[in-house]
Amino acid sequence: MRDTQEEEGGEGPVKDQSWIPKIIKKRVCSTFVEDSSKEALCQCGDKRDAHGSLALGDFFGTAIVNHWDSAQHSSEYPTDAFGELQFSGASKRHSYFLRMSWDTPPSMVYTLMTTHWGLPPPNLVVSVVGGEGRTKVKTWVREVLRQGLVKASQSTGAWILTSGMREGVGRCVGEAVRDHATAASSVSLSKVVALGITPWGLVHNREQLVDPQGSFPAKYQVQNTTRDSPCLDNNYQAFLLVDDGSVGRRGGDTVFRAKLEDYISHQRTGIWGSGTIDIPVLCMLVSGEASMLKRVDLSLKNDMPWLVLAGSGGLADFLNDVLELSSAPVVQSSNEGDGEAASSVDLKDRVAERVKKYFPSEVETDKLVERALSIYQNRQLITIYDGEQEAPNDFDTVLLKALVGASKHRASVDGNPYNEELKLAVTWNRVDIAKSELFNGDIQWRYEDLEESMTDALINDKPQFVRLFVENGLNITDYLTYGRLEGLYRSVADGTRLYYLLQQQLVERQGNAAPVSTPSSEQASPSKLYKMKRGQGTEISLFEVSGVLELLLGDVCQLFYFEALGLEQNTSKRTAVRRVSKLLRRDCQYRAERCLFPWASLFIWAVLQNRSKMAMFFWEMAGESVLTALSGCKILRELSKLETETENKVSMKELAKSFENLAHDVFSSCYRSNESRSFTLLIRKSPVWGGTTCLQMGMGADARLFFSNDGVQSLLTQIWWGDMKRNTEVWKLVLTFFCPFLCYTNLISFRNPEDHQLEEEGKPNEDGPGRDSDSLYGTTVFSFSDIKHIEAASQDETTPRTGHLKGIPQTPRPKRPFIVSRWRQFWFAPVTSFLGNVLMYFLFLLLFAYVLLVDFNPPPPVGPAASEYVLYFWVFTIVCEEIRETFLGGAMSWRQRMRVYIQDIWNKCDLTAIFLFIIGLICRMFPWSYGYGRQFLCVDYMVFTLRLIHIFAIHKQLGPKIIILGKMMKDVFFFLFFLGVWVMAYGVANQALLYSYDPSLDRIFRQVFYRPYLHIFGQIPVEEMDVGKQWDIPCTHNATLIKGGAEPCRLMYSNWLVVILLVVYLLVTNILLINLLIAMFSYTFNKVQGNSDIYWKFQRYNLIVQYHSRPSLAPPFIIISHINLFIKRIIRKVPSIKIRHFVLQLRGKVANRLMTWETIQKEDFLTAQTKIQKSSDSERLKRMSAKVDGVMKHLTDTRDVDHRLRALENEMEYCSNALSWIVDTLAQSSTFKPHRPPPTQRDVFAPSASST
Repeated sequence: MRDTQEEEGGEGPVKDQSWIPKIIKKRVCSTFVEDSSKEALCQCGDKRDAHGSLALGDFFGTAIVNHWDSAQHSSEYPTDAFGELQFSGASKRHSYFLRMSWDTPPSMVYTLMTTHWGLPPPNLVVSVVGGEGRTKVKTWVREVLRQGLVKASQSTGAWILTSGMREGVGRCVGEAVRDHATAASSVSLSKVVALGITPWGLVHNREQLVDPQGSFPAKYQVQNTTRDSPCLDNNYQAFLLVDDGSVGRRGGDTVFRAKLEDYISHQRTGIWGSGTIDIPVLCMLVSGEASMLKRVDLSLKNDMPWLVLAGSGGLADFLNDVLELSSAPVVQSSNEGDGEAASSVDLKDRVAERVKKYFPSEVETDKLVERALSIYQNRQLITIYDGEQEAPNDFDTVLLKALVGASKHRASVDGNPYNEELKLAVTWNRVDIAKSELFNGDIQWRYEDLEESMTDALINDKPQFVRLFVENGLNITDYLTYGRLEGLYRSVADGTRLYYLLQQQLVERQGNAAPVSTPSSEQASPSKLYKMKRGQGTEISLFEVSGVLELLLGDVCQLFYFEALGLEQNTSKRTAVRRVSKLLRRDCQYRAERCLFPWASLFIWAVLQNRSKMAMFFWEMAGESVLTALSGCKILRELSKLETETENKVSMKELAKSFENLAHDVFSSCYRSNESRSFTLLIRKSPVWGGTTCLQMGMGADARLFFSNDGVQSLLTQIWWGDMKRNTEVWKLVLTFFCPFLCYTNLISFRNPEDHQLEEEGKPNEDGPGRDSDSLYGTTVFSFSDIKHIEAASQDETTPRTGHLKGIPQTPRPKRPFIVSRWRQFWFAPVTSFLGNVLMYFLFLLLFAYVLLVDFNPPPPVGPAASEYVLYFWVFTIVCEEIRETFLGGAMSWRQRMRVYIQDIWNKCDLTAIFLFIIGLICRMFPWSYGYGRQFLCVDYMVFTLRLIHIFAIHKQLGPKIIILGKMMKDVFFFLFFLGVWVMAYGVANQALLYSYDPSLDRIFRQVFYRPYLHIFGQIPVEEMDVGKQWDIPCTHNATLIKGGAEPCRLMYSNWLVVILLVVYLLVTNILLINLLIAMFSYTFNKVQGNSDIYWKFQRYNLIVQYHSRPSLAPPFIIISHINLFIKRIIRKVPSIKIRHFVLQLRGKVANRLMTWETIQKEDFLTAQTKIQKSSDSERLKRMSAKVDGVMKHLTDTRDVDHRLRALENEMEYCSNALSWIVDTLAQSSTFKPHRPPPTQRDVFAPSASST
């Protein structure tokens, strides 16, 4: 069984648990001490025959021993029972078990459970004591365990420690855990770990667990499951079987259980122990026997809090009665010393009375009284819970108050008394308790009180507490320093993708190129990295974070945190590493500085860890909401490409999609509010995100939905048309292109700033019902000149002036002459540049075709012809334009520009065409390679012609179809794979069956591949395939002639098989494969058709940017623009304006107003979304459920009040009867004569009765 499981990919514990018997021991009785009450039995509980020879051999030693002790009379041996446990007839889930000695170190066991067994570290440990054996559990105790304890533990992620047996309280807890695990969602609620700790010698059928090599799993038979029995309960996740060498005796686990509880109480909560408090441990007493007083006393002396269920019977009722003695009056004498002595004596007598009352059969009552008095001295650590009077639904609050009361007792006097309660609420992630008990307005919280809990909430992913702290006075600017931000990144759990990326950057900085392997249990955990000493350069710093962001964001934005590290943006990698290493070896003063953009930094930290709720909250708090959402989308999509876990990859993609939807929806709100400001929002250069814009980040994030927004398309359309009106006909542009002086006439309409202002003022903010998608793209004119002058205006705010873009101050600019301005308005528009390139490209293809078909002369000295020289020059200008586009297309480094250029598929097409043209040009110049040169040029002509597809991608009808065509090409490749396999299989078999010998490679290739391919289209040579037909071609069977090139004859005997294979081949290819291809095309078309418009709008951006930054003249006249650019940029050093296309720098009040306006739009959007969510059916059901719960709670309280009123009425009736009896007695007595008769009883309800 073990070998099979290992082969099937069992986990680590199955393969590497051979070390357990070496360090975990069991105990075996080594001295037989005869039990006087039962002959032939040892005091350990086992028979004489079960003892070894050594245990029975020492007759003298056993004669003087009166009492058997485990420490002295048992020996340790390697454990023989450990591994996994499978309950026969129960669920398939396996439980873990371990047989161990009672003196095993608890640290070793805790590490085994959390590291090797995979149990989640607890946020709370509740140890249920008492109720063992076949003790009858009361009904209300069952309800407390089921609705109170297990439910509260499930919401806090707790461990519940019991005996783990199918009897008493252990069985009740197991059934409650089973019911809650079935009903609750594993995603929404934490998993409860039920841990059974019981003596090994008490377990029924324990021999089934014994296997010296370990059991994976052990089959455990449970019989008579309807009754209580000392069998292990299958509802527990793990069992610790404590062995003291005894058999059938209880109490052998008490010492180890107390040590384990004490050890866990000193461990930290949270991920890798990153919490702010130790794990709270609470002992819960249910019923119990007198022998448990020792356990309670020792735990209280170790400051362990206890929760006593009053009314459950036994020891619990005794402690409840003893603790109530503090409220009883004690008569003291006048002397203070005598009064204290009398008080202690009176208390001792009262406790002794309670001992005799509850434990009448106990002999050593003095010891019980002393222990009870010791417990009474530590009564502040005990909480009494009366389940008959309190509702079990509030049990989590009872647990919290019990632990808080104990922690307040241990806490310092100077600290805030509510700090421990807050830390417990954060640890349990109970924001409802925090809101109702701690943040209800009665407590004044200081920043120092919330700082530590804020860090705990951030590291352990508790966004509701982060929101609560921020809403109640925590200033995030004061909280988040660069040092604390580095601490957050050091707390990243190992095994995550972010951890690997940070470690890779750290290794690169340290100069070690070795890859980072998967961390094992011996490698440093994030908590250890967090605790490393500063200044050694071996810890995660902001430089590693910047490297990870550079890897994910690429060339979209500048490097992050370089200013904090004292580095410049253009610093080389090697220089930056050297400076940072030198900085980290010294005292890093930057860590004490405040983070410049705290919300954005926290947003990046949350997104890198794929924490959706936390990232959403930080997005709500951060500024530049549209760009922030697009940045999160970009980071997540790049992370998903690096992620190997399928579940994490899917969740990252879903979160990226939600951020893209947020960006789209918020910008839609902005566009409806103010069109001009929304355009400025798209091209504004962000100081938070490294100088990028919304359009650049959206392009890098592949945010197709965002680019399909009407506002984005409207901006692109206005930039595309420049200063010309949107309704200009194409024929007017073509005519003006060939007759440039027509631009000074009224043939083409240009806009004026005054017309634009009137248009803006008269246009409503909301979209009218009659506006279609086309009209949305043409209502507001926004050209490149607008961008340039807005930038100039934002840099000089001393002379503001209202321009034609509302809300943007502008400076007066010198007015150009009409001839120059109109010329620039026409030729600088991207649509003009596009139209010129299209027309000239058609002419280029015509010239290319003319050269190939008509004027392609022989090699020199005869050729080339003049037209061919013109073609060479034309291609040279195209090459010059590609060089300009690559190396002069932006402010990035030449490596970044090359990387961006190569990523475009159409640029690859251009490089292929140019490369083929150069090869063809070289080959056609030599006689020996003239034919090859012509072939290369013919193929190159096809590549140049296919380049037209990209040009027509701007068309609204053709663009989506081109996208569909590109998607279908992928289907064709898959189809060709299947077709190639079938063609090769049929072609080889067919050729071998038709001809016995044919060494001609040319003929073999044609008949194996080419002929079966033609069969698909109906080209079937029946005369050649069927020997029954007459074949007029002369053939021979002579191998010598065939080898010389003669046609071989067909084989006659296997021709029947050839016909069958032909039928099968045609059936498969023409019917099966062709219809498969049609089905694939149909699926792709239907899938892409709905989103083809979105794809087209997304690709439209690249084309507009390309022609926006392109010179106005087209090849070959573009060489004039290139010469002009060379003179300006290289000789005169004039900076380029178009180099910053679609980028607008805003500063000062203009930037603040725009950011404030965007924040208002985001808040309005979130408010609207909240209203929609509240009006949904699910939210209404939740509110209705909360109201019903409140009503039920009030009804419960009403029942309690009614019960108390009835009890009070009974008491009043008794008092009234007693007083009546006293009055009658005194009236009949002759010794006392009253001065007046007794008062008569008045009818209080007489008026109401009469009125009715």
